[in-house]
Amino acid sequence: MNYKAIKFSRTNQAEFISDLRKRVKTYFDSNEISVYGNATMVTKTVAMFLMYFGPYVLMLTGVITQPWLILLMWVIMGFGMSGIGLSIMHDANHGSYSKNKKVNKILSYVMNLIGASSFNWKIQHNVLHHSYTNIEGVDEDIDPGILMRLSPHAKHYRLHKFQHIYGWFFYAIMTFLWLTSKDFVQLNRYKKMGLIKGQKRTYRSVLIETIFSKVAYYAYALVLPLIFIQAPWWLIVVGFLLMHIITGLWIALIFQPAHVMPHSDYPIPDNIGNMENNWAVHQLFTTTNFSPKSKLFFWYVGGLNYQIEHHLFPNICHVHYKRISKIVRETAKEYGLPYNLEPTFVSAIASHARMLKSLGQIKTV
Repeated sequence: MNYKAIKFSRTNQAEFISDLRKRVKTYFDSNEISVYGNATMVTKTVAMFLMYFGPYVLMLTGVITQPWLILLMWVIMGFGMSGIGLSIMHDANHGSYSKNKKVNKILSYVMNLIGASSFNWKIQHNVLHHSYTNIEGVDEDIDPGILMRLSPHAKHYRLHKFQHIYGWFFYAIMTFLWLTSKDFVQLNRYKKMGLIKGQKRTYRSVLIETIFSKVAYYAYALVLPLIFIQAPWWLIVVGFLLMHIITGLWIALIFQPAHVMPHSDYPIPDNIGNMENNWAVHQLFTTTNFSPKSKLFFWYVGGLNYQIEHHLFPNICHVHYKRISKIVRETAKEYGLPYNLEPTFVSAIASHARMLKSLGQIKTV
C-alpha cells in the first residue's frame, strides 16, 4: 500500500496525545527549560568527536605504532562513530539538537562524514519509520530484504528459521551496505515514490552529494591511513572492518529492540488505508524502552533507550527524555495504554532474539 493512503484515526483516544503534550509543555515552561540541547549536549558532542578523531590522529601522526594499539584505536573509533550517529546526528536530523536550524543542518551532515547519507536517513527514519512504525510495506526499518523477516506480515522463507543465529552477522555489516549500495538503491526508490521532491531537493543534487561524500569518506578513513599509518596494510584494513562491525552492531542493537519485540504490535491498515488507532497510540503499541536506570548507557546511546519518548516527541532533544518519561508513563497508565519496558539492555537483546526466532517460524506471531 502507498504510504500516502494510510490514515490514522482522529478519534480513537485522540485526547491522549493532546493531554500529554500539555503536560510535557508545562514541565518545560515551569522549569524554564528549552526543549533543545544544552551544555550537556555540547560536552557530549565534543567527547564523541574526540573518541572518533582522537585515535585517528594518533595513528596518522605516528604517535601510536604498535600493532595491538593500532587495532585498539580502530575499536575506539568504532564506539566513537556509533556514538556520533546515536548522540549527535540523530538529534540534528530531527531538528532537536539546537534551536538554530543552521546548526542542526551542519551537524546532520556528520552522517555523510561517517560514510552514509543524511538525506536518505531523514526520509527512511524521520518520514517513513516515525510516521508508519512497524507497518509492513512502509516502515523500511522492518524490511531488510529477503534475508531476514522482521514482521509477521512479511513473506516467510526457509532460511528465516535460522535468523536468530545469523541475523547478528547482518547487523554487524549494516554500515558496509551504507558505504556501498544501500544509499543509491534507496535514492532511486525515493525518486520513484516522489519523496525527493517533498524534501525540496533534486535527484541530481542528492546523487552528486552522495557520491562526493562516499569518495571523501573512503579517502580520509581508509586511503590516508593506508598511506600514513606505520603498519602492514592488512592490519589497517582489519581495523577499518572492526570499526564498522562495532558501529553496525551498536546501531542495530539500539534500534531493533525498540520495535521488533515479542510484545510489539504490527498493525495493518484496512482496505482503504485506515488505521485503528491514532498516531500517538500507535507509537505506544509498537515501541519499547529499555535499561532506564543506567546513566552511562543513556549518555552513550543518545537517550534512544527511551524510544517511546523519542517517538512521541522527536522534536525534543534526547537529554530531556529521562525527565519527561515519568510524565509519559503516568499519562499512558491513566488512559489504559501500554508502556512497554525492558529492565536492562541484556533483557532487551534477549527478547529481541526470541522475537527473531519466533518470526523465523512459518506461522506468524
